[in-house]
Amino acid sequence: MDTTTLSFHGAGGETLGAHGHSKDHRPDLRQMVLAVVLDGEGRPVCTEMLPGNAADTRVLLPIMGRLRSRFGIGRVCVVVDRGMISAATIAALEERELDYILGARERRTKVVREVVLKDTKPFVPLLLKRPRGETQLFVKEVTVGGARYVVCRNEAEAQKDRADRQAVVDGLQRRLADDEKALIGNSAYRRYLRRTGAGKAFEIDAGKLAEEARFDGIFVLRTNAGMTPLNAVLRYRELLTVEDLFRRAKAQLRTRPIYHSCDAAIRGHVFCSFLALVLQKELADRCAAGTVVGWDDLIRDLDRLQQATIEKDGKRITTRTHVEGQVGKVFRAAGIALPPNAREHDA
Repeated sequence: MDTTTLSFHGAGGETLGAHGHSKDHRPDLRQMVLAVVLDGEGRPVCTEMLPGNAADTRVLLPIMGRLRSRFGIGRVCVVVDRGMISAATIAALEERELDYILGARERRTKVVREVVLKDTKPFVPLLLKRPRGETQLFVKEVTVGGARYVVCRNEAEAQKDRADRQAVVDGLQRRLADDEKALIGNSAYRRYLRRTGAGKAFEIDAGKLAEEARFDGIFVLRTNAGMTPLNAVLRYRELLTVEDLFRRAKAQLRTRPIYHSCDAAIRGHVFCSFLALVLQKELADRCAAGTVVGWDDLIRDLDRLQQATIEKDGKRITTRTHVEGQVGKVFRAAGIALPPNAREHDA
């Protein structure tokens, strides 16, 4: 499960429209919070809509309660990102005896920062095959006070983090040699500076650089689920499926912006997008293995698929346009026969 925000042009209904942290990068507009739950196969199960100022940490438990009561689900393993987690949420999940795989706040959580990340056990390599290439991960499990943590390092992300930090340091050195006063209000640079007692006011803090390097490519999970660390990482990475779903809903399905002015119309608008996402998933599953459906291209090609009926000299003939792109393949996957190119009607 994950959340996003959808902005409105207008007040946004009776209860949903409110100002809050905008993931649409439109803090000037009212918005609502949209939560989507996917099952283990990446199929959308349900969606919840909340006022735009609802905190992510307060969204999870009510949705899990409604999900279990509405669908009669017995065993649940909750997989959510760090933004939705608090100590109270973890305690409530354990009280309800729910399995969970949760993203941990590596820098803010003291036990993670000072104990888990300093564990000296070796990592186990894990190579993930993806449509766009391979991802090299290294994984290990650490237990602290009965709490189970899974530490994962993404080698590609680690290289990117190092390069990004070096770019900041290079910029710092140029600024320090030029006009260091311009650095005072820059938080990105201030992370790596310290004040000096004489001469220049600031200098690069080697200790801060070394501390930041500990987190290169690292993410930490907390879980109580009875599965291997590798499976926990694979399940957690399925949150990328939710992020891709949000992108498709907002861009391809044009869920945003929303112009409706009452809650019922807003909910109907979003639910139509939800149904479209369900159909997208079903269609993708029915297509041949290894086939990637280009949704933008498919929508354009389907829009071009038209038919017309011609009447002349007492005859009626129905013709359709030529099939282009992936249309034929998708129709076959869905088990739907295309009509012939031309057919004559009986008088």
